[in-house]
Amino acid sequence: MNELQLKMCDIQGRLFELSADRKYNSSTFVKVFMTSSVAKALDSKFNHMQWAGEEYLLDEIITSVDKESLTKNGENLPKDVLYWIGYIYRYWHYYTGEYSEKIYKQAPFDTMKRNYMIFHTMAPEVAIEDLKEIYNQNN
Repeated sequence: MNELQLKMCDIQGRLFELSADRKYNSSTFVKVFMTSSVAKALDSKFNHMQWAGEEYLLDEIITSVDKESLTKNGENLPKDVLYWIGYIYRYWHYYTGEYSEKIYKQAPFDTMKRNYMIFHTMAPEVAIEDLKEIYNQNN
């Protein structure tokens, strides 16, 4: 993992934290982001959004989706949990080369939320392998 990739993991983690600051429903925000054109752009080899900060990325998400899809009703996870989810999703992309939408299918919001307490203390590679194993056992 190079320095730029680690920085992108951090930015995505901060983006997920920012969704809590804006009071977006955590489950909805994570799904909308992971299946968005913004996530797809971040998955590419090079895209100008990779140089953007979390505020810009959030604005891009808001303008690229139906405003009704980002609700402010429902559960808002603590920022540390959201940071970890965002960080791991981006790390997963760099670690395996898989795209955000496929990653989300393997480890949707509820899986990440349920496993946070155990996995957040593990090395990212170990957590990702364990999340993949959970998916494989269930499918």
